[in-house]
Amino acid sequence: MIVLVLLMTTALLAKFGFEDFVHDLTFAGRITGAVLLVVAFTTLVGAAAVLDHCIRQSFPYSGLVALISTFAALLTNIFLLVQTVRNGESAFYMALFGALVTGSAYAVFAVWRTSVVIPAPKRVAAALIVSSVIAIANFGYQNLYQPFQRQTQPLITLSMGKPVLSKDRTAFAVPVDVTLHNHGDVGFYVLGTEVHAMGKKVPLSPKDRLRKQWRTDAEQWSKSSEVNPLSRREMNQPGELVEAKPWMPFGSWVESNDTFATRVVVQLPMDTPYDQVAIYATANLARKDRLVLGAPLNFVAYSWGREKVPGWMKEQQRGGHDSLIFRARVHENNAIDEQTRDRRFVTVYWTFGTQGASLVSSIARKGEVDREFTPEESRELESRYGLVNLVTGPVERTLWDIKKQR
Repeated sequence: MIVLVLLMTTALLAKFGFEDFVHDLTFAGRITGAVLLVVAFTTLVGAAAVLDHCIRQSFPYSGLVALISTFAALLTNIFLLVQTVRNGESAFYMALFGALVTGSAYAVFAVWRTSVVIPAPKRVAAALIVSSVIAIANFGYQNLYQPFQRQTQPLITLSMGKPVLSKDRTAFAVPVDVTLHNHGDVGFYVLGTEVHAMGKKVPLSPKDRLRKQWRTDAEQWSKSSEVNPLSRREMNQPGELVEAKPWMPFGSWVESNDTFATRVVVQLPMDTPYDQVAIYATANLARKDRLVLGAPLNFVAYSWGREKVPGWMKEQQRGGHDSLIFRARVHENNAIDEQTRDRRFVTVYWTFGTQGASLVSSIARKGEVDREFTPEESRELESRYGLVNLVTGPVERTLWDIKKQR
């Protein structure tokens, strides 16, 4: 039984250790993989030592090797069980690691009862304590410190260039430069981006506006994604969508210390009724050290099509907002979570209507991709997978100087 427990531990640790050592997304994760490989080798040698200690006794220290290997198996299986209970969802692996913890505890007790000869008890105890402290420190660093370390977040900047008149002077174009700066040391997947222009009518009051009108303006803040200023003379009206488009390919990425820049053009007729144009830019990102995007984000449905879409999206559509849905498989950033957790998918919703445009992304199991998450669940997802939602704007420009050139 002891040999069986050690061989099963060897197989599992070798599998997880090799995958983490070769493919883990973080340095700490690869160190964990190397430690698992070392322990796997130790338990494999320990299985041979158990056979020698119980049968042939040809090697004088086989009992000591067996004791050390069974203790290493116990300690590692406890860590794996804790990790699986904490983050995993597989009942099979929970039961398997629970059985291995029980089996390795019995193995330690059984080998100890055979009156193992320890030539230098203090040195062996010190070695076991040091190795245990290193293992616990590595586990704590990867599972406790890293998720709460200082976050890194890129920056979007917007700038509007000089408007250009058409040859027949019936229309004009406003160039908009959008730049994504990633000054951190972590790369990001681009789950989705959008830039949209809002046209605004801002007539001026001939006299100071009443306090009641200011209150009415403030009440509108909770009903719109735009927040208009409180003004003594300006009578700000809700903006209307003029144009919206992506500015980076869905599913692409930006590396650490990298910059992506593009230019979009907003075109308007010369007789436009708007007094101002306001530009907003959004990007939904995910840290490349927290997940692996399994495949490019593919389009899966229209909110107005025949495909099944969430109820909240149908509710939005009745309120004048349409949506496009994109989806892709995601993988965990380490082998243990990849094996012990259910498959996850990232879903990106690009919503647009006369009142503006927005992006929303979520990561969920296959049967839960369309359900609404609570604020607590959303924060946990953001922390675990490094989801970042960047919103920049408004960058505004008056249009009076352009319209007067007619």
